[in-house]
Amino acid sequence: MTRDQLLHRPFAEVLAQAAYLRDFFDSFALTLPATEQSLADYIAALASEQLEDLGLDREAFCQALVSYVEGMEGLSSTQEQVQSLTIKGGFNKQGDAENFELELKPGQVVCIVGPTGSGKSRLLADIEWVAQGDTPTGRQILINGAVPDPTWRFSTEHKLVAQLSQNMNFVMDLSVEEFIRIHAESRFVPDSATKVKKIIAQANELAGEPFDGDTPITSLSGGQSRALMIADTAILSQSPIVLIDEIENAGIDRKKALALLVREEKIVLMATHDPILALMGQRRLVIRHGGVARIIDTSDAERANLKQLEQLDQQLMALRHRIRQGDTLDVL
Repeated sequence: MTRDQLLHRPFAEVLAQAAYLRDFFDSFALTLPATEQSLADYIAALASEQLEDLGLDREAFCQALVSYVEGMEGLSSTQEQVQSLTIKGGFNKQGDAENFELELKPGQVVCIVGPTGSGKSRLLADIEWVAQGDTPTGRQILINGAVPDPTWRFSTEHKLVAQLSQNMNFVMDLSVEEFIRIHAESRFVPDSATKVKKIIAQANELAGEPFDGDTPITSLSGGQSRALMIADTAILSQSPIVLIDEIENAGIDRKKALALLVREEKIVLMATHDPILALMGQRRLVIRHGGVARIIDTSDAERANLKQLEQLDQQLMALRHRIRQGDTLDVL
């Protein structure tokens, strides 16, 4: 909303659009304006003693309010601002040019494949850093076809990338519900209780073992932790790009995890050695000697093979379940 709309509309209308304003007034220990009162009238009516206690004059208080709303609107619109991500090739470790330019759109999944140590993590790092020819590879990352504003690289509020690493360890003495609620409230999410329930439900669909909101977060298994963070990233994170480094051994439903991220309109880049995950993406980047050596679009024949691979994987998962339950495998 514009400055004029913020200051001169009835507060009830402003609050309906910006519920996080309650927290602004709470932070100053001030009562909320009346429903029909404008913020301009509210500020004009503040007693001089109140402003003196706050250490602000009227204009400074008004500017603090406007800046707060501008910051929150910028935070909530990060994902909406990104319509495309473009990777422009640089050079591999041998100095050979990569010679490619790849544009990615929200809802797409691209897999990054190659031997251990080939440079998959370096590519993910270039994207996270929004490289502008200033990393060892010389790659450049464009947002919406253009060089991004520096805030995309350095702002903590407008995080372009959410990264899910191979190892996740929680050290906070919180329950799952408390952990997610704090995250939701930090983003001023309306109706955070509903979002918390949704995240826990989605995480349980991904995880091999169920857990609830009262479960201590430090007692979650590796698979449960990864399931929780994927659900949290998909539903709460405003970062439009998700970088995933090898989830094949995380003990989660990989297909549902990717479907959730795609449904939430994320651009997903995933480093993997898993043939099932590799074929789930629209294309895959083959990394050799620190550079992108080849870009492969997933073919119809590969998608047909994917169905067979998924059937085999389901059979293996059923066997793993039997082992967990203490059964024998005398008969397959």
